[in-house]
Amino acid sequence: MSSNNLAVLNALDTARTQWYHVTAIVIAGMGFFTDAYDLFCISTISKLLGRLYYYDPSSKKPGKLPHNVNNFVIGVALVGTLTGQLVFGWLGDKLGRKKVYGVTLILMVICAICSGLSFGSSAQSEPEADFMWRIVLMIGALPALLTYYWRMKMPETGRYTAIIEGNAKQAAIDMGRVLEIEIQADQDKLAQFKSANNYSLFSKEFFHRHGLHLIGTATTWFLLDIAFYSQNLTQKDIFPTMGLTNKDVEVSALREVFETSRAMFVIALLGTFPGYWFTVVFIESIGRFYIQLVGFFMMSVFMLIMGFKYEYLRQEEHKWVFAALYGLTFFFANFGPNSTTFVLPAELFPTRLRSTCHAISAASGKAGAMIGAFGVQSYTLDEDVNKIKRAMKFLAFTNMLGFACTFLVTETKGRSLEEISGEDGGVENESQRAANHQ
Repeated sequence: MSSNNLAVLNALDTARTQWYHVTAIVIAGMGFFTDAYDLFCISTISKLLGRLYYYDPSSKKPGKLPHNVNNFVIGVALVGTLTGQLVFGWLGDKLGRKKVYGVTLILMVICAICSGLSFGSSAQSEPEADFMWRIVLMIGALPALLTYYWRMKMPETGRYTAIIEGNAKQAAIDMGRVLEIEIQADQDKLAQFKSANNYSLFSKEFFHRHGLHLIGTATTWFLLDIAFYSQNLTQKDIFPTMGLTNKDVEVSALREVFETSRAMFVIALLGTFPGYWFTVVFIESIGRFYIQLVGFFMMSVFMLIMGFKYEYLRQEEHKWVFAALYGLTFFFANFGPNSTTFVLPAELFPTRLRSTCHAISAASGKAGAMIGAFGVQSYTLDEDVNKIKRAMKFLAFTNMLGFACTFLVTETKGRSLEEISGEDGGVENESQRAANHQ
């Protein structure tokens, strides 16, 4: 570890794991949970809204959202997420992580409650289901509210207070209190530290140090989300084919929501959760770089198989093979780029620009999600088998592009954030980068 680093930063890197770290993990996890809940419940809500508000008694068929309305409902969520990531990511570097996180959580609470109070009536249909979609949306306010309470009890991050606010003394006090150790302020050393890293996002210095990193984190997240959101947003249509749910004409609206939720739980339990926990176990030994490479490659393999063998796999006698391939795709998404594309932007960039660069990367992901939702989903809307096969092959190709773009980022395991970003006085060169991949 470099001697040029501030004492408070060295303390953060070398501190033993204690309650502060557990609390920080829970707060970050609850933030991800709230975001994921609000975003992915939309696919089930949109199905339910169609059955409630577009039901025609004369047709004796379940109602369905018109294509343009469905796109609007899903599009609002994705556009709002993309815009919010860019705006609040930038504000996070300007106003502080704690303050901006608090503001976003309060907005999420207010909007979740208000969305559940939207006007509407479904008196031709099932009144219980009208209450259900409102309750589902309003429940999203609860984790956001709990997260706000716990985040406000914690101080601003030590790195932000010291490096961006320029108050090494306050950072030492805050981190010393939560880590239960005494930390030297290093106020005199701070000026030298800051002057060595005084460059903007659009400077030649940033491009020299981190230009390829930003291109790499943005492109890989973009390409991942094309495939990932194509699968997630169409789960409600794929599950009947896999035999995990009944056709919507056979069940009530409430029963359909239950069956879809149950099927999503099964996929999460067998594919998504294990993938995440494999990442937790192996990320420090294998490293972010190789986990991302393997994840992209295996996703591409399984999607290619489904693309070539779709007609064979959708037959009743092969439905569990289809389910296994589908689950393995999610496993390697999470034991792969769906984990590492979150991690790498949080580690590669300097403190002053970390939130902004992470926001740019995440927003690129949501741009990919829009292509998945409005491009791939719209292309396969008529459920034409040949179109679905071509779409799966296309998604396999995007994953291989993600595999290639991973080589634009570098391994970060085993190093401090200042060492990774070069803030401690070191500048990573190509030979160092190659060594980190060994």
